[in-house]
Amino acid sequence: MIEFNGRNILFDSGGNGKILLDNMQKLRIDPKIIDTVFMSHNHFDHTGGLSAFLNENNDVKLYVPPTLRGIFNVREREYVNEARKLYNNIFSTGELDNIEQSLILKTEKGIVIIVGCSHPGISKILETASQFGNPYALIGGFHGFDQFELLKDLDLLCPTHCTKYIKEIKELYPEKYIEGGAGRVVEI
Repeated sequence: MIEFNGRNILFDSGGNGKILLDNMQKLRIDPKIIDTVFMSHNHFDHTGGLSAFLNENNDVKLYVPPTLRGIFNVREREYVNEARKLYNNIFSTGELDNIEQSLILKTEKGIVIIVGCSHPGISKILETASQFGNPYALIGGFHGFDQFELLKDLDLLCPTHCTKYIKEIKELYPEKYIEGGAGRVVEI
């Protein structure tokens, strides 16, 4: 969950709705406070909890990549083809390589890029996101990414989920590294 600029955004929904809702309950997050759902891509480990969440709160605006179809139980659904503004200081890279979009938050420190699995590649994501500001932080799944020099200009790194080289990133950039995971709070 992302709290930013007066918005409460659910970024992806995990693979299991029961686990998602149980985690929200443990963290004392009422599903009804979520006003926006942002889905990065159509892989089940990112979308599997969506139906259960929408059963609790379908009064949200849902931003999805065009390759994610079949979602009907929602107030408003919008397909995001290309990079654009969603709200004040909140942007999407648009669906890159017909697979995944990333969320961008424009802060005073620079832009924070939140990724699902980085299937299009971190280089492409950083390049696309840069049109909205200077990259400050990268949070999410880095998949098999190993071009570590691309991370040198970022101030905060929080590799999670499917990141293959977490240990290497932590060793190379210990001053920038933040441990991620369910229930972890990152303040920027």
